[in-house]
Amino acid sequence: MTARTHPCENVTSLQHANATLTCMDAGWGRVERGDAEIWFYETAGDRPLLVLLHGLAGYAREWGATIESLRTEYRVVAIEQRGHGGSTRRPDDVTREAYVADVVAVLDDLGAGSVPIVGHSMGGHTAMLVAARHPDRVERLVMLESGLGGEDPEVTRAVGDWLGNWPVPFADRDDFLAFFGGDRMVAESWADGLEQRPDGLYPQWDACTLQRALAHLHHHEHVADWADVVAPTMLVRGEHGAVSVREVDSMLALHPDLEVRTIPGAGHDVHLDAPDVWSRLLSGFLTTS
Repeated sequence: MTARTHPCENVTSLQHANATLTCMDAGWGRVERGDAEIWFYETAGDRPLLVLLHGLAGYAREWGATIESLRTEYRVVAIEQRGHGGSTRRPDDVTREAYVADVVAVLDDLGAGSVPIVGHSMGGHTAMLVAARHPDRVERLVMLESGLGGEDPEVTRAVGDWLGNWPVPFADRDDFLAFFGGDRMVAESWADGLEQRPDGLYPQWDACTLQRALAHLHHHEHVADWADVVAPTMLVRGEHGAVSVREVDSMLALHPDLEVRTIPGAGHDVHLDAPDVWSRLLSGFLTTS
């Protein structure tokens, strides 16, 4: 690991809507890949390692509450996936294979063996593929509001259009919150991921790049990969989230031992909507024998 200042910040602590990260025993590292730098945020200590993967348009420290709930038991590593945060903003390769290889590269850099991997949305799909293709690297798998892919191309276009139509730059935080709307805690966490530039606030991603990445996820349903997963797996849904009952049934058909939990009142950003309930579920699953 090469410790350096993260390209999008020059601070050593950060207030989040759902947590205050204690940064005196944490920091940033990065690995060099062929077409991309991959940055990751990690806590320190001689503890078992655990990996967190954010979703589309996310960033490492959106996991603030999750990190704080786990840091006494785990060395938590939150990867900023290619196209996001401090990692290369516009990589050439945004295939599913590239995202998987990035995770493995970080594990190799940290000297990690088999570890629990937790992923939200697109990050959960990446985590599932890592578990399927590198079963010796994944001890347990947690898919948060995540499925097998294969959505209608119209969904890809709709998400890409939404991201591409953000009225950037935002004058200030209040300007963004007024635009984003919805639940205040979720909006605050998205605001924490914005990058301050001289003329205002910008997202830490490129909409066209993320739409290309999403198209690869939506291209087909990764049923064969899901069938290859051998790690104990938990799927966590929000009551008002995006994972359909049909998809859950499809996943259970191949893995009847899949543990499925639904958090009442939560939407797609479960870890932001209900951080305490989510953290208790996660901790319980990770410690189940």
